[in-house]
Amino acid sequence: MSANSSSTAAALALIADDMRGMDAVIERRLKSEVPLVSQVSGYIVAAGGKRLRPALLLLMCGALGYRGDQRYNLAAVVEFIHTATLLHDDVVDESTLRRGRATANEAFGNPASVLVGDFLYSRAFQMMVEAGDMRVMQTLAEATNVIAEGEVLQLMNMHDAALSEEGYLRVIRSKTAKLFEASARLAALLAKSPPAVEESCADYGQALGTAFQVIDDVLDYDGDVSEMGKNLGDDLREGKATLPLIIAMQRGSEAERSTIRQAIETGGTDQMAQIIAIVHQTGALRATRDAAALEAQRALNALRMLPQNIYSDALTQLASQLLERRS
Repeated sequence: MSANSSSTAAALALIADDMRGMDAVIERRLKSEVPLVSQVSGYIVAAGGKRLRPALLLLMCGALGYRGDQRYNLAAVVEFIHTATLLHDDVVDESTLRRGRATANEAFGNPASVLVGDFLYSRAFQMMVEAGDMRVMQTLAEATNVIAEGEVLQLMNMHDAALSEEGYLRVIRSKTAKLFEASARLAALLAKSPPAVEESCADYGQALGTAFQVIDDVLDYDGDVSEMGKNLGDDLREGKATLPLIIAMQRGSEAERSTIRQAIETGGTDQMAQIIAIVHQTGALRATRDAAALEAQRALNALRMLPQNIYSDALTQLASQLLERRS
């Protein structure tokens, strides 16, 4: 999503008050008698970010007409789960930079990051129980489990230059898109929507989350470091065979395939400039953006089941503007 997109900003402005309501819950529930817990969790939450997952939940609640306070609680739960995955991801990936500043593991060390991530998961489960709805708990429990499976799948795929497009999509639909899907479904559950509407909300979330991650993988080879807040080439350094590389290997010459294959298998970025040139020359970036466009269109199609109002219009804008994302 373009950071400078006025239409996206307008969409998020609709829920500015709701986001403040969520922030109040986050501030209250981050408190712990163990100072390091509050310090580390506060550090990463304060880093900001797009907060698309809770924003999606709140926008969907608006579209479906749910205005109860439980939306703040569940939006905070979603953000806690996402933040916990970031803490664990950065340890596993040995990342040093996120959102333009040092990662929590870089600032506080790996043990603190892992353990505070565990705290956020357990606090999220405490909060979801308070919703008093078995379907809500089932949705979040399943999402958290699928995300964990996605993380393990990604770990297994590290440095695997033979990863297929199908294998790649399986990872991102588990690791990234599942929490988007759960966020949208939770809104439908809160609004007591009929099953068909609930499934349309979930489809929108999954498609939006998939498109978001595909574009994120494009930006690792076509982004601006100052806008992204992370290091260019981080995916390759971690040995991740993302869609731009998978397509480039399908389309490139044997020499180009060999260059990319060796970089994935070794996690080497010495040939980064050459690899960026290959993904451009083979049209892999354009093809990857086209794949994201198909997912964005799938998200837009899912919205047809929702009432038409300013919130569903905003959800349309989110999916449409995603393809202009530069950070």
